[in-house]
Amino acid sequence: MIIALTLYITSLFAANTLGFKIMPFLFGTHLSVGIFFFPFVFLTTDVVGQVYGKKMAKNFVLAGFVSIALFLIYSLISLPLPWSSSALWAKESYNTVFGISFRMSIASLLAFVIAEYQDVVTFFFFKKKLAGKAFWLQSNLSNLWSQFLDTLIFMFVAFLGVFSVKAIILMSIPWWIYKVVMGLFYTPLSYLGIYLLKHDNLKYDNQSDQNSNLPA
Repeated sequence: MIIALTLYITSLFAANTLGFKIMPFLFGTHLSVGIFFFPFVFLTTDVVGQVYGKKMAKNFVLAGFVSIALFLIYSLISLPLPWSSSALWAKESYNTVFGISFRMSIASLLAFVIAEYQDVVTFFFFKKKLAGKAFWLQSNLSNLWSQFLDTLIFMFVAFLGVFSVKAIILMSIPWWIYKVVMGLFYTPLSYLGIYLLKHDNLKYDNQSDQNSNLPA
């Protein structure tokens, strides 16, 4: 469980910080390198929900929200603080990396919390409809919807008024498709995660049973 939470939080922060790097991609399009990390965020809640249930998956989302919110607050505190003359060489890079606009930060936070909670709800909706079968289908159907929400919410909150609605939609569609496709590629890792979590959970239960049988 601790490893799963570590992977979740690390992937979330990697997507939100390293993701500012844009690389060229197919057909003249451009792609954030965060595309390689962000699918782990949604897949992890699916895996945790599959093994531990809906409440634990929502707890992961809450942990992610609190982490991002605190990081945003820490950034807002650190940026205006004065620089030592011996460290001015790092000022420009530091402000570039961590000095993202408040609007962009709010867009990222809002998109994450809405899309992630929707991912959990949608995953368990399909889990019920499919009678708990075909985890890969449950996961990718929920991912299809939640990534759509995440992309649209972020783009509209961050860029409405800067670009036209049509331009925002045209930018959102390829990014949404890329994220969904990457989620499909990572699906086999979900089954590995389920196996490891179930094995760890079984091992923990056996140890608890052994400890309960020890004399007081």
